[in-house]
Amino acid sequence: MPTYLILYFATAFTSSFLFFPVLIKLLSQWRLFDSTGSHKIHKGFKPSLGGIAIFLGFSIASLIWFDFAHWTNTRYILESLFFLFLLGVRDDIVPLRAIHKLYGQIAAVMILMGSSIQISSLHGFLGINELPIIVSYLLTIFTIVIIINSYNLIDGLDGLAGSVGVVALTAFGVWFYRADDYVFVPYCFAMVGGISAFLVFNWEPSKIFMGDTGTMVIGMFLAVLTIHFMNVNEALPVNHPVKFSATIAAASCFIIIPLCDTLRIIILRVSKGQSPFMPDKSHIHHAIMRLGMSHSKTTLILISVHILFISMIILFRKWSEIYALPGVILLALLLTFILDRLIIKKLSSKVSDG
Repeated sequence: MPTYLILYFATAFTSSFLFFPVLIKLLSQWRLFDSTGSHKIHKGFKPSLGGIAIFLGFSIASLIWFDFAHWTNTRYILESLFFLFLLGVRDDIVPLRAIHKLYGQIAAVMILMGSSIQISSLHGFLGINELPIIVSYLLTIFTIVIIINSYNLIDGLDGLAGSVGVVALTAFGVWFYRADDYVFVPYCFAMVGGISAFLVFNWEPSKIFMGDTGTMVIGMFLAVLTIHFMNVNEALPVNHPVKFSATIAAASCFIIIPLCDTLRIIILRVSKGQSPFMPDKSHIHHAIMRLGMSHSKTTLILISVHILFISMIILFRKWSEIYALPGVILLALLLTFILDRLIIKKLSSKVSDG
């Protein structure tokens, strides 16, 4: 790894790591806790503003080592992240109504529109290339909001959201570096540094949670990287060693855990006649824990699956979208089916034993 990337990572990690004990103590004194609920796994009360220390580490590293040559390309992205950070702090301290939080997320995306982060083409998927400007804006807003909330939904288990963030951001950072697109590479490793420090305090048994302060910022950053990845990948020469022939399938694999989990719970809730926005214990991590797995084992299983999808799409990067995307969907469905079969078998054995 180049020295400057190590500096970004180390500065963010050290800054966040040193601030976390102070943050935990202050939040405990101020009794700013994430309370238990019927849809939550954890017991008791724990601080839930861990995103403050993550963002602090990310910001310090970015400010110290910032390359002002990239200011024009990154200013709107950094501004939108800061806006979501403030929104997340407000929501973790004084909860917002879901609709107001959605309005805030859309406002953050509108700030982002001043940058080049925009879905202007489907890159030949379904025979569609360039999109009308209005469709482009609406699809960009929809995609970013979905990714933000998908990442938010997996923050229900010690170590899970942080680990997914580290895997996805590292994969994006390495890919952009090898694709000779260096604008967002330092930010990827700065965010990885902050999240890695968070995992020290969030791994089972956790001392603090990320909260919306962290999940919305990281979710937004992952959404930005996903769209930028699709645009950069499509512009690479056909013979470039890191080019994926299936742009959308590759982007999906980089953030597969939150995407798959969100799609799964929407299908399950709608099939039961419930609102897809109603919180419950139908998430993938809840399902795995029903097999008797601990927080750490469940997290390690899901991270292994995440790495499996990324490895698979790299191995088959020459496959076209018409083969790769159905392959990703079928593998996700197969793994979900196996999980459901294992749960049914587990419940059946409990009934027979009882």
